[in-house]
Amino acid sequence: MRKIPVNALREGQIFTEPVYIQDNNLFVPAGIPVKKKDIDRLIKWGIDNVLTNGTVVSDTADSGKAAAESKSSPSIGDKKQEAPVSLLSLPSVMDNAPSYRTYTDLIAKLGSLFQNIAEGLSVESRSIDGIAGRLLQAVREHRDQIVGYILGGEVTSNLLAKSSVNTAILSTLIAMELRIPNHKILQITTGALLHDIGMLKLPKDIVEKKGGLSETELSRIQAHPLYAYKMICKELLYPEDVGVIALQHHERWDGEGYPRRLAGEAIALGARIVSVADAFEAMVCEKPYRNSMIGYQAMKNLLSDNARRFDPEVLKAFIKTMGIYPIGSIVLLNTGAIARVIEGHSDAPLRPKIRILVDEFGNAFNNDDGEIINLLQEKSMFIARAIDPKELTKGRE
Repeated sequence: MRKIPVNALREGQIFTEPVYIQDNNLFVPAGIPVKKKDIDRLIKWGIDNVLTNGTVVSDTADSGKAAAESKSSPSIGDKKQEAPVSLLSLPSVMDNAPSYRTYTDLIAKLGSLFQNIAEGLSVESRSIDGIAGRLLQAVREHRDQIVGYILGGEVTSNLLAKSSVNTAILSTLIAMELRIPNHKILQITTGALLHDIGMLKLPKDIVEKKGGLSETELSRIQAHPLYAYKMICKELLYPEDVGVIALQHHERWDGEGYPRRLAGEAIALGARIVSVADAFEAMVCEKPYRNSMIGYQAMKNLLSDNARRFDPEVLKAFIKTMGIYPIGSIVLLNTGAIARVIEGHSDAPLRPKIRILVDEFGNAFNNDDGEIINLLQEKSMFIARAIDPKELTKGRE
């Protein structure tokens, strides 16, 4: 397909073949005129080119109608209709719902324990057991809300604890999808909470370094699973099954990981689960040394693994439980509306349940006011692409 610059599109143009935006998502069907508000949306979302195998057969057909329609209906690109930044906040975050208080409290409590460990103070395993138990209960009782906080939460402190709690939430979901026995799920949840505890033994300037690492620095980073294993089993007195999760979570399915270059099923199942969860969390949550990725792109990266880094069965369970557009994702619909994914369908990962944040006329909705639409039932609507939330805040800060 050939590229057409967005700035070359004109209101009223009709193409002989469908026109697509990135990833083969439909922009306008063949024979349907391009509307001004459609072009405005592309500019709004920073899309530079569209793709088509067709040619322009008309620059004027239906242009009068399109112009009238664009004037009567405010578009997403109209500055007067721009939605306030607050629409990005989850309702439960804004209202400080019980599930969000639980999520932030888990991070705060784990952060406090990590601080004590870093300072050489004694920490009892029962304190960690309490956090693991509460997290497991929260996932079971408030699954969708808790998962949504990974992409939509607003915690900016206790980054290691936040990453660990997020990884534990995702690991717990994978373990449940794989129908692992309850006592094993609790071990995996605990191991996920502690998988990066070895980072507390490393100098902060190495952990947060923005540039490339020297061979010596890389060797120290790659020692953190060993540190974690010793801390979990020798200091916190957890069983081997918990310690080995931290020890092996950077091993790879193809045997190219570290610290022991284990491969396939020689890697403990709990470590294989945490490996997938940790990779997704690392991609979607912003770190001091790099920006975050949107959930959809992170899922695409995982799907392209081809049994190199991850156990294919574990990865399949993760995709099934999370969907292609993870809960909390901000998406652009084919109508031009903006929505947040609030629930997935394991059998139809491309058609989740969504809540409208900004409708096709540019009207913004806060909290729970936006319409809930099940794309599994609304066949005429579909997701055109995922949106980085930063796109929505450009120029508004």
